[in-house]
Amino acid sequence: MADFVGAVDQGTTSTRFMIFDHSGNEVAKHQLEHEQILPQPGWVEHNPTEIWERTRSVIETALHGANLTAADLAALGITNQRETAVVWNRRTGRPYYNAIVWQDTRTDRIASALDRDGRGDVIRTKAGLPPATYFSGGKIQWILENVDGVREAAEAGDAVFGNTDTWLLWNLTGGAAGGVHVTDPTNASRTMLMNLETLDWDDELLSFFNVPRSMLPEIKPSSNPDFYGTTLANGPLGGEVPLSGDLGDQQAATVGQVCFGVGEAKNTYGTGNFLLLNTGTELVRSKNGLLTTVCYQFGSEAPVYALEGSIAVTGSAVQWLRDQLGIISGASQSETLARQVEDNGGVYFVPAFSGLFAPYWRSDARGAIVGLSRYNTNAHLARATLESICYQTRDVVEAMRQDSGVTLDVLRVDGGVTANELCMELQADILGVPVSKPVVAETTALGAAYAAGLATGFWNSTEELKQNWNEDKRWEPRWSDDQRSTGYAGWKKAVDRTLDWVDVD
Repeated sequence: MADFVGAVDQGTTSTRFMIFDHSGNEVAKHQLEHEQILPQPGWVEHNPTEIWERTRSVIETALHGANLTAADLAALGITNQRETAVVWNRRTGRPYYNAIVWQDTRTDRIASALDRDGRGDVIRTKAGLPPATYFSGGKIQWILENVDGVREAAEAGDAVFGNTDTWLLWNLTGGAAGGVHVTDPTNASRTMLMNLETLDWDDELLSFFNVPRSMLPEIKPSSNPDFYGTTLANGPLGGEVPLSGDLGDQQAATVGQVCFGVGEAKNTYGTGNFLLLNTGTELVRSKNGLLTTVCYQFGSEAPVYALEGSIAVTGSAVQWLRDQLGIISGASQSETLARQVEDNGGVYFVPAFSGLFAPYWRSDARGAIVGLSRYNTNAHLARATLESICYQTRDVVEAMRQDSGVTLDVLRVDGGVTANELCMELQADILGVPVSKPVVAETTALGAAYAAGLATGFWNSTEELKQNWNEDKRWEPRWSDDQRSTGYAGWKKAVDRTLDWVDVD
């Protein structure tokens, strides 16, 4: 039997291919960035062809560097940036338009119109999502309405849609020469088009966006013993490997963190923050601004659901300090600079660059730095930036507690920002619960590998996966209750100052 499982992790800024052994340890990795296309304010695009070429390259390079071949892989999983929409021609394989990225806000009029006439409530009930620019449905509608020939091609059955998982699965299994057009429930649940109870596309929801059902991929389990397909002998792996795992990136990180029990939660710190709480087979509908989403579906088992808090700007706020303000030269310097002061000096930074996501869902909000005096320095701003990551997380944790009644005992964390020791210390302080980081930090790719390997019998059960999880570091809260409540009250006042800044139709 092959000794390893591979995982493609197609993210917002880069694509990587990772290979794991049976203990969940990294054996090989290669990663390449792709271009961020910003045609005008609020628009964010990627080139789907570039993403496919990068995927081919990282697979080939990682295999070659580890002196491995397709025969060494028992299965292949895919995880991806969710909600990023690609529409392409199934006969030629050519995209009709760039991928519209999850951060893109051009569909704000579509989203606000849905809420004005009551359709938004139907979307909340059936899809578990508020009408928002974040999700794929409005992006498909925009392409159908604004790109010449796409509506006609869709009606003729030639134009098809997928998030980036579907785009890569299609290409890996043959593309225009017979590639499979599939997705899984975790990705489908991010479109505003799937019914959470049936795990199928919903005709009423499709009618809201005027999207033909024929455009949409078939929905199959996240861990699929029947496989979605196999890679091609002339493809980047150079041989046939079962494609048997598919999870949106945040659900993949939840699986990689082995949060299989009801009430277990993880937070991924990347471009944004994404906190998921496992609610089991119970579909918990949020009354406090969270998303109800599919956490995973393994084979023929019942789907497991989650509450999710999606935060648009966290790690990218640190990038903003570096790239736009120039007060740091690298992400790691944010910690060095912030440690020069003992507190935020009264400064709060709310990085609502593209509005506020969970739990507020306010597209009219814009970023604000408040509480400034002559006393403040760039160190206070650096600390306020790190605190903004943690306070936004607390907003989501509070909403989860109100929705589910679950009080966290510990928060499992992963993602690039966890390398910032001060930020993790602040997270424990601001939440008032311990923060725990695993030895294997690449939990998103690992989760995709786990889903793929479970399908082929490489791993036999989730209990076996739990044995692979080991803690690397834990941060304990040190603030007093008064410090915590005072700090959070200041944050809530700062959030109020960001609202009603942009007029939304």
